[in-house]
Amino acid sequence: MQPFEALPWDSAFFGVRIARVRMENATPSQLSQAVLEADRTGIACLYWLIDSADVHSSTAAERCGFRLIDIRVTLEHSLDSDAGPRPPHEFVRAMTAKDLPALAALARSSHRDSRFFCDGNFAAERCEALYEEWLRKSLAEGSGKALVAEKDGNPAGYCTCDLREGGIGSIGLIAVDPRWRRASLGKALVETALTFFRSSGMRSATVVTQGRNIASQRLYQRSGFVTKSMQLWYHRWPSDAGTSSQ
Repeated sequence: MQPFEALPWDSAFFGVRIARVRMENATPSQLSQAVLEADRTGIACLYWLIDSADVHSSTAAERCGFRLIDIRVTLEHSLDSDAGPRPPHEFVRAMTAKDLPALAALARSSHRDSRFFCDGNFAAERCEALYEEWLRKSLAEGSGKALVAEKDGNPAGYCTCDLREGGIGSIGLIAVDPRWRRASLGKALVETALTFFRSSGMRSATVVTQGRNIASQRLYQRSGFVTKSMQLWYHRWPSDAGTSSQ
């Protein structure tokens, strides 16, 4: 089995060949072989996601030229044992195509804590476009729901929701216009998402954020989420590593 898998969508979007290490853990020798093969096949960027408690794999990553880019924090909320639905927020509604011009601009300017922006090798314009594309696809696809929070009659924030197998509701993207970040719009969006998940028969809700994004973690914690797991995203670019690992 090849130790890494090519990522066609990422590669096409960013314009460079990207792949992901398939091993959950590895010794320096094992990871070095994956790196050599990736270099030989022209992979420009290699992702690796490992458990934050896996000290040995972290050491292997650093020895093989990977850089720690992001701490991936997954939080969960049990919908079976919570207090039940909150009163609806009259200023939160379903997103429509008419909202896209304003919200696409918000998507492009938000999510600066993500690993793609923090990597430093991806063009900022492509990182901005990534989240605009994500928002557009969330509106177009029928697997969930995209929510909008209004302020003074104008779109001021959004939250995307997905329904997954196993009775799990997932919050994807959430952002609020900086002018209204003290107006409790984020909390209203999260509460409305939880209500949507309950009405759809979901048993729990999850969300992923970054270790550096303390504001988002606090928002979810105030809404009843607790930490489920912490993982580490490593990226390797041959240009950063200098030479292939031997």
